[in-house]
Amino acid sequence: MILKEFRELRRDRRTVGLLVGMPLLLLVIFGYAANFYVSSVKAAVVGPQAEQVASALPSFFDVTVVEPTQGQADAESLLQANTVDVALVTGQQPVLALVDGSNLFAAQSTVSVLNKAGDQVTTQILYNPDLSTSWVMIPAIIGLILTFIGTIVTSIGLVKERETGTLEQLAVMPIRPSTVILGKITPYFLLASLDMVIITVLGMLLFDVPFNGNPFAFALGAALFLLVVLGLGVFISTISQTTGQAIQTAFFFLLPQILLSGMIFPLDAMAAGVRWIGYLLPLTYFTMISQGIMLRGATVAELWLPFTVLAVMAVVVLTGATLRFRRDLAPGRRRRHGHAHEASSAPVSDEAGASR
Repeated sequence: MILKEFRELRRDRRTVGLLVGMPLLLLVIFGYAANFYVSSVKAAVVGPQAEQVASALPSFFDVTVVEPTQGQADAESLLQANTVDVALVTGQQPVLALVDGSNLFAAQSTVSVLNKAGDQVTTQILYNPDLSTSWVMIPAIIGLILTFIGTIVTSIGLVKERETGTLEQLAVMPIRPSTVILGKITPYFLLASLDMVIITVLGMLLFDVPFNGNPFAFALGAALFLLVVLGLGVFISTISQTTGQAIQTAFFFLLPQILLSGMIFPLDAMAAGVRWIGYLLPLTYFTMISQGIMLRGATVAELWLPFTVLAVMAVVVLTGATLRFRRDLAPGRRRRHGHAHEASSAPVSDEAGASR
């Protein structure tokens, strides 16, 4: 029995990958990414003494904007657009430091550094005055729920078609693969949208999370993100033969989304070798959109980068899933055409036999 199980494991490469690869993945993630302290933040300095103050700031502040002619309103605009994490307004005593509270970990580190300046700086936290964890977690959890529905639930639903044999029936139907995929993912899209609305409303009611932006912009970002994760679910179903395989593969896609998207550990605190993985994950960009719209009231123009990335991801993933799904349907379609050819040739033989 022991030898038999080892033979089964040798043939089941996904289980071996789960047993060997997952511990290594967790080791690397928690070793390089499990860090809550941000060592550097992007900063802007505006006002008459902008250049002098910028030159005197410690290395913790990566000063990317120095504008002596701008004031507090311009500084708040830079924070709303997520251009910087902190903006210092000079021309008054003490200097006013505006901190973006929607970026929780960067804000906590910034406040800790600014407190060491004593009476020279007055700190004002925007968009999350109490630095509440729930305010930044609820927008990210919305994306996590959509990811769960899009990858795991969708992939399982499509794999069941293969297990029950109905995929063969789909193959012989005169329907394009893209139409089949659209018909399969539409119910999950609608259910996920309903879940998104429920979680968003409950988050606002139970945890007093604000919604300062445009709901239609939020819906657009959620729709793009849903298309990406639903496409991933379809792709997973095309490379899986059983429900167990689909769950294992979906788990490989889901775990990095949780740990490396900035939802739990800040991207700015991760090692460079791990951080780039986070920038390849769709949940990273939906979190930027949801936090930006709900907490900062950011516009689509200010969030053009995550919107553009999700749109490109949606096109690439759905195209790849459709091509892969078409390949799965191809054998059945060839059999359908073969049967049709045999059926069309049969009467000819009968007529020939009758004439003879």
